[in-house]
Amino acid sequence: MALPLLLLALLFGGVWAWAPDLDRAGLEARHGGPPSEFVIVEGLRLHLRDSAPSGTSDDKPSVVLLHGFGSSLHSWDGWAGALAQGHRVLRIDLPGAALTGPDPSGDYSDERAVRLLVALLDARGIRSAHLVGHSMGGRIAWRFAAAQPARVQRLVLIAPDGFPSPGFEIGKPPEVPAAARLLPHALPRASVRAALSAAWGDAMRLDEETVTRYHELLRAPGVRDAMLARLRQLVPADPAPILRQIAAPTLLLWGGEDRLIPPAQAADYLRALPDARAVVLPGLGHVPQEEDAAGSLRPVIEFLDG
Repeated sequence: MALPLLLLALLFGGVWAWAPDLDRAGLEARHGGPPSEFVIVEGLRLHLRDSAPSGTSDDKPSVVLLHGFGSSLHSWDGWAGALAQGHRVLRIDLPGAALTGPDPSGDYSDERAVRLLVALLDARGIRSAHLVGHSMGGRIAWRFAAAQPARVQRLVLIAPDGFPSPGFEIGKPPEVPAAARLLPHALPRASVRAALSAAWGDAMRLDEETVTRYHELLRAPGVRDAMLARLRQLVPADPAPILRQIAAPTLLLWGGEDRLIPPAQAADYLRALPDARAVVLPGLGHVPQEEDAAGSLRPVIEFLDG
């Protein structure tokens, strides 16, 4: 949960920058062209990319990629092509994020995310898959793996959210500052850049194209309201009993310079997960799949194909 709180803190420091939602058609033209698809799943218009076009059958093992808070399926751009050489790759914008946008149900719970993912896999004809989740997407991934063990072959958790950070308590929703109501109206580009710089191990590796993409997709219609709704609905649960139910072999992947969810938290997961190993990537931060796509993917490929 460190990343959303950092984003909010930075935003509140720059509320002078009026930033209304951007036009959806323009955003979809820039960020949702081929091979993107938009499909209805459980009443939600979901933005996805599937390396088996239009959900056609594919004999390769499937990999499902779930991004983190405030991000999008584009977070996996550096991995998707290489993964697709040996796997069917399915990645989505999670409910409330980027080009998927707000969930009409208003429900941003992990349980809703698990139900949506089950429905999507059913619609795509995927009986089981490798599941990869980053940060918030990591929490959704391990919740899915515990609830649907037969549908997860191997699990990859990249700096997953789950164990409480300072200021968070089990069973209690976080306190969202009253000033958060300004978020849907103010989003300085400099604040987005600062937040991303804190998420990179080496901010010099952060390029302006990435900053622009994040800034624009955070301004997709309704996304900032949905981000706040997700935070308000979060009630942290004790992860250990849930993690103990996971049967899938699990790889924990962490950037050695992650200042948002420190790599020391890997020890908590290793104690709870029945079959897990951890890899720490020196010099990388909270978003290793974007900061060093090739280097961070290498241990993942070895694990999935092992």
